[in-house]
Amino acid sequence: MAKSALITGITGQDGSYLAELLVDKGYDVYGLVRRLSTPNTTRIENIADKVILLEGDLTDQSSLNVAVQTAQPDEVYNLAAQSFVATSWNQPVLTGDVTGLGTTRILEAIRQFSPSAKMYQASSSEMFGKADVPQSESTPFHPRSPYAVAKVYAYYATVNYRESYGMFCCNGILFNHESPRRGIEFVTRKITDGVARIYHGLSKELRLGNLDAKRDWGFAGDYVKAMHLILQQKDPDDFVIATGESHSVKEFVELSFAEAGLDWKKYVTQDERFMRPADVPDLRGDITKAKRKLGWEPDTKFNELIRMMVKADLEKYGKNSVFK
Repeated sequence: MAKSALITGITGQDGSYLAELLVDKGYDVYGLVRRLSTPNTTRIENIADKVILLEGDLTDQSSLNVAVQTAQPDEVYNLAAQSFVATSWNQPVLTGDVTGLGTTRILEAIRQFSPSAKMYQASSSEMFGKADVPQSESTPFHPRSPYAVAKVYAYYATVNYRESYGMFCCNGILFNHESPRRGIEFVTRKITDGVARIYHGLSKELRLGNLDAKRDWGFAGDYVKAMHLILQQKDPDDFVIATGESHSVKEFVELSFAEAGLDWKKYVTQDERFMRPADVPDLRGDITKAKRKLGWEPDTKFNELIRMMVKADLEKYGKNSVFK
């Protein structure tokens, strides 16, 4: 019999790539989606006939119970969250409810209605905050945003259910991972979209916040493979998933504009409105454990990722592109 998987956040960047991977592997794939007046299923249109969507919300325990009962999953991937760091300062209670308590709710639904299911929790490198570089599974957390605080809660809730109930619950501590499917509110897509708009004459400037912040950026399509591998292990465990390299926002900007043949200094302005109250200076993951136990490492290089994203945004705005 085919394995079944339930993905919360299936319509997001990671959810769409993961759903494609699992469909290719022959899984019966169920996806949890919130009830919206305008459905947001663009990212999974190509596999719409191969997945089963269930209405539910991480803030509603009963809907999660029904989703787990319906799917009877072998594997659950909890990718849904209020995941935009900047918004978490404006909506800290909502962020805690969705991103933190929402994880407890899905864990409880699994415990009650499908206790043998393996569960993957999407943890975040933001949990490390100002920790020493590089960060590994043993690095102490120092969260610097309400989002990161909520993710730390979710991380330990996952560990607690594993230790309390013997459930197969794992954390994937993923460092920043991007793609052409990344939401426009995230800085990487804001940059590549801005480059495309400027190239096509639709905009004259790009306003950004801290250009000195460094992040470990990889390709989301590579990272969902690690998610799947984590749940194929004999024993549940937690893993850092990253590239092992960090680059500044300024580097991302320079390379993105260069891909379109533009001088970034003519168009980029720093804007105080986009500065975080407490920023994270440098995140870089140590993937020694993932290499050793999962046999995983990223395939896509930093410059390849940027080229992929810039190309997609240039093509989105017009056929008159340097990437014909």
